[in-house]
Amino acid sequence: MKLLLSQKVFKMNKITFLDLQKINAQYAAELKQAASDVIDSGWFLMGNKLTSFENKLAEYIGAAHAIGVANGLDALRLILKAYMDMGIMAQGDEVIVPANTYIASLLAISDNRLKPVLVEPDASFNLDINLIEKHITPKTKAIMVVHLYGQVCWSEGLVALAKKYNLKIIEDNAQAIGAEWNGIKTGNLGDAAGFSFYPGKNLGALGDAGAVTTHDKALAEQVRALGNYGSKQKYVNEFQGLNSRLDEMQAAFLEVKLKHIDAENQYRRKLAAAYLNGITNPNIELPTPTNISFKPEENTEHVWHLFVIRHPKRNELQEYLTKNGIQTLIHYPIPPNKQLAYKEMNAIDYPITNEIHDTVLSLPLSPVLTEEEVDTVIAAINSFN
Repeated sequence: MKLLLSQKVFKMNKITFLDLQKINAQYAAELKQAASDVIDSGWFLMGNKLTSFENKLAEYIGAAHAIGVANGLDALRLILKAYMDMGIMAQGDEVIVPANTYIASLLAISDNRLKPVLVEPDASFNLDINLIEKHITPKTKAIMVVHLYGQVCWSEGLVALAKKYNLKIIEDNAQAIGAEWNGIKTGNLGDAAGFSFYPGKNLGALGDAGAVTTHDKALAEQVRALGNYGSKQKYVNEFQGLNSRLDEMQAAFLEVKLKHIDAENQYRRKLAAAYLNGITNPNIELPTPTNISFKPEENTEHVWHLFVIRHPKRNELQEYLTKNGIQTLIHYPIPPNKQLAYKEMNAIDYPITNEIHDTVLSLPLSPVLTEEEVDTVIAAINSFN
C-alpha cells in the first residue's frame, strides 16, 4: 500500500528532467532588457555585446583570451584547425580522446582529417590518464580531455606526460564551466579549451553558442580569423575559414546568466549531496568522481552538469521512474565507436565504455529542481527492486 501511495504522488507531481522555461524565467527581466538593448543598437554581429561577454568570460575562467563562436563543436573544430594552420598538426596526426565521450569530441577531430584515438575511462567516467601513454605514437599531437558530466579530468601526471611527448592538451569543457582543479578553473588548465553554451548546459544560451579560451595569443588570433571566414580584415581572406560567430543576442543573454553561474553550480552541489547521501538502494552504483565529498560546501571541483547513476537493469529502472512521474535521460545510449558515423571502429572492443553506455542513467538535477523533488526521486529509486 505504501508503494502504491507513493506512485500516486509521483504521478500527480511530474518531475521533469530539465525545465528550461523555468530556469530562464528566473532572469526574464534581465534577458528581455538584454534583447531590447541589442535590438535598439541595430548591431547584431561582432559588436560590443560580444566583446563584453568575451572579456567577462576570460576574466571568469582566468584565461588571457576568449573567442565567441557558434557552438561547442565549432569551438573544438576551430582549435584543431588553427593548430593545423599554424603548422603544429597535420592531416593524419592523432588526437587521444576518451572512448565514452559525446560524439562531438570525435567529430571535431575527424572533421580536420585528424585521427581520434580512443582511450577507456576510469571509475569517474573520465579519461583514464594512466592508460594514455601506451596509446602515444610518433603521430600523436594532442590529448583531448573531456570534463564529462561536470567533473574535472586533470592531474600532474597528465601535464608531465604532455611535456614528455610535446603534446597539446585541449579541454572539452562543454559540461564543466565553473569546475576547479586546485583552485584553477577548467578552461584554464590546458593549452586551449572549447565551451558549449547549448541551452541545457550549466551556462546555457537561448540557442546555440560556444567559445574558445586560451593563453596563446597567436592561437586566439587564428581561431578568431578562422571563425570569420578566415579573415582578419574585411574582404581579405588569409585562410580557408568557417562562418562560426557568436551573435550579439546570445552574447548578451550569456553575460546576464554568467553572473549567476557560481550560485547555480553551488545549488547543484547541494542537490547532488542529497542524492549521494539519500540513495541507499544496494543495486545502484553512485557516481564516483575524484575527490568527491558528500558535503556540498566541501565539493568545489564538480559542477554536476549531470548526476549519473548506474544499474544493471537500467532500462527497467528508467521505465519504473517514468511510470512514477520522474523523467530521466540516458547520456549516452550508443558509444561513439558503435555509431555508423565511425563504422571503421565498430569492431573494436571498448568493454568499459560499452558497459557504461549500457548501464548509465541521468537523474533530474538543475537549478530549479526543489529539494522536495529530489527527496521524491530518492524515495522512488530506493523502492525499486
